[in-house]
Amino acid sequence: MDDLGSVAWPPVPIMTERLVLRASESRDRSAFVELLASPEVHTYLGGPRARAELERELPEVPMQRPGGFVVELDGAMIGQVQLTRASESHRPAARGKAELGYLFLPRAWGSGYAFEACAAALGWFDGVLPGEPVVLATQTANTGSMRLAAKLGFAEVERFWAWDAEQWLGLRSPGGLTGGRGGWPRPAARGA
Repeated sequence: MDDLGSVAWPPVPIMTERLVLRASESRDRSAFVELLASPEVHTYLGGPRARAELERELPEVPMQRPGGFVVELDGAMIGQVQLTRASESHRPAARGKAELGYLFLPRAWGSGYAFEACAAALGWFDGVLPGEPVVLATQTANTGSMRLAAKLGFAEVERFWAWDAEQWLGLRSPGGLTGGRGGWPRPAARGA
């Protein structure tokens, strides 16, 4: 299973102190191309995809599925956060659990946006699927992602070798946020 089951989608946009998390729209397509073609973004993810390939293959409205949020700052997409079901190809400790993933454009790095957006998405998840744990996998060399995982309340389950690098798998119990700034979600006002 790779979906979140009977979760109503799309949700009302989620607003944080600085961000809006919402479903993808056609206006986000160029930012998705930029995000998926970025060598910096894909340093620990096996490398970027070719821009021409993305332009050809990316749907008009990318990432339209339950659990997939566009992260918007001042009206423009700066990243994505997604919660999906870990598939059979994942590590045994992750299978069937929800998995948190995130990508942010380099210009959005270093300002706490990833924490704020991930905390909001996890808060939404806790509300729609209460009691479900969430996993997160990252390379141990990705120190920024490792810090973010700890700040979000993920605890190490295991380390393993895959894709020519040491990987880290963390587990977050429901409601496991440990702190930070501005990450608590609130639904957008109607018409926002």
